[in-house]
Amino acid sequence: MTMPNFFIIGAQKAGTTSLYHYLDQHPQVYMSPVKEPFFFNYEITPQGEAVSRRNGGPGRRTVPRFANIEEYRALFRGVGGETAIGEATTSYIYRPGIARRIKRWVPEARTIALLRDPADRAYSAFLHAVRGGREPVNDFARVLREEEDRMRNDWSYVNLYRAVGFYYEQLKRYHEAFGRERVGVWLYEDLRDDPAGVTQGVFRFLGVDDAFIPKTFSQYNPAGAPRSEAVRVMMRFINTRLPMIKGMIPAGSRGRQAAQKWMFAEPQPIDPEIRGELIEGYREDILKLEELIGRDLSGWLR
Repeated sequence: MTMPNFFIIGAQKAGTTSLYHYLDQHPQVYMSPVKEPFFFNYEITPQGEAVSRRNGGPGRRTVPRFANIEEYRALFRGVGGETAIGEATTSYIYRPGIARRIKRWVPEARTIALLRDPADRAYSAFLHAVRGGREPVNDFARVLREEEDRMRNDWSYVNLYRAVGFYYEQLKRYHEAFGRERVGVWLYEDLRDDPAGVTQGVFRFLGVDDAFIPKTFSQYNPAGAPRSEAVRVMMRFINTRLPMIKGMIPAGSRGRQAAQKWMFAEPQPIDPEIRGELIEGYREDILKLEELIGRDLSGWLR
């Protein structure tokens, strides 16, 4: 068995699920059959054991999905002749210490970050958590006010909507661990507008044939608001008690898209006042991020 040689590290709600499925189509790319193993979220002993820990917040797991490095490696036992071997866990970009752990076990890894306008990302993440029954408060303004308390109580990144959008320090950790040339950064907005072109750029970054054109017509993990309180309760039950049900309907399939259309409505847009407050809070971080990745991000400040 082998280890991955690249990681999609985040950010959450920035197109990572779509990119995962687009990359998985390439004959020279092997993607972990578990999209988010979360393995490097945990401290790992010198013997390769993942150390469980307690988290605050609703319905959080307290033990690793994979108990040790050998169980994690088993995810990649299906590797044949593929040269790019990867996994995608959106929390890897956010939590301190993860870049160091990946570096220890895969010192030559390449990492891929998809970044999204942080105000839009925060609101989309909130809608996603509400839709999945993972957010107990159905009020975006309130959860933003409560976020510092959540951070002190070690809530999951899934419920920290503002904090996850400070990308500069997060990416800087990966630059310091792996070097700029091994950290590929793309924008959600580019993936949305030109999914095939961005995916081919990722192919080049990974050193596989970039003439391959993936099928990008399926929509993965779209935003939406539960049509009723009953749907919200049902989704919470499925996510916490019966997660295997979700796996029975393939992501991006017509069946899942039909179910999503029936259960979820188009969400209300973010309140302009909240968006303006978020943008001002992110302003300094966005300006530093522009220099770090060499991209014009002025659109995020409008």
